[in-house]
Amino acid sequence: MKLARWGRYWPAPAKLNLFLHVLGRRDDGYHRLQTAFQFLDHGDALAFEQRRDGAVRRPEGMAGLPESDDLAVRAALLLREAAGIKKGVSIRVRKRIPAGGGLGGGSSDAATTFVALNHLWKADLSTDELARLGLSLGSDIPVFVRGRAAFADGIGEQLQATDWDCPWYLVVDPGCAVSTAEIFAAPELTRNTPETTISGFLSTGGRNDFEPVVRRRYPPVAEALDWLASYGPARMTGTGGCCFIGFDSEVMAQAVLQQLPAAWTGFVARGLNRSPLLDYRTV
Repeated sequence: MKLARWGRYWPAPAKLNLFLHVLGRRDDGYHRLQTAFQFLDHGDALAFEQRRDGAVRRPEGMAGLPESDDLAVRAALLLREAAGIKKGVSIRVRKRIPAGGGLGGGSSDAATTFVALNHLWKADLSTDELARLGLSLGSDIPVFVRGRAAFADGIGEQLQATDWDCPWYLVVDPGCAVSTAEIFAAPELTRNTPETTISGFLSTGGRNDFEPVVRRRYPPVAEALDWLASYGPARMTGTGGCCFIGFDSEVMAQAVLQQLPAAWTGFVARGLNRSPLLDYRTV
């Protein structure tokens, strides 16, 4: 089911990191990264019902995730504080993006919450203001708020909108919820990759600097990458456990999906340079 057909539900698309380099550690302790973001026509969906009691509640969401830890709830509370309003909302999150997979599920949910409630609450914050709010919750949130595929620098907040090729991707989830904090803190992580450019990425393809670390610490991810590699260049996305490979056609991607080992799950989705969330800003 395509996101645009989800009626009153606002889309929260998944993302891929087409490459991900770690250039070094900044004085503030964060890592300087370079990456290429692209959206997928696959993701979560959120519905919002305004409340009269001023409470922010999440009656439907990811199993096992406390309401107070849900980035959608935190985004609603942060927006309400920033806009100086006292309205409440119930947020229903229909999850399709696996947790800890590197597909940006929590960040995308938060971005959709910012955009949707900015409209529904008539908060009138600009896209730049929403992106700045989002950055305080997670470095991937600004790209979801802005809704354009991008070349990114810094901690992910310096975005240059870019149109990448849009293949059909097979995304494989080997069932590992990878800890982002663990992988960033790994002593063996490469932290001195030379700075690149858009043309440099397009000519070399780049790599994911987190992949060797995750391979060693999460063997199922290594197995999934090796299995995908028999069909072409495979890559891990973000710091998570999901892996992907691009194909020229949906038929080709679906044919490989049919061969997927029973222990894993997967899906086929088209790459998008424009988030479907952009079409919902004024519904």
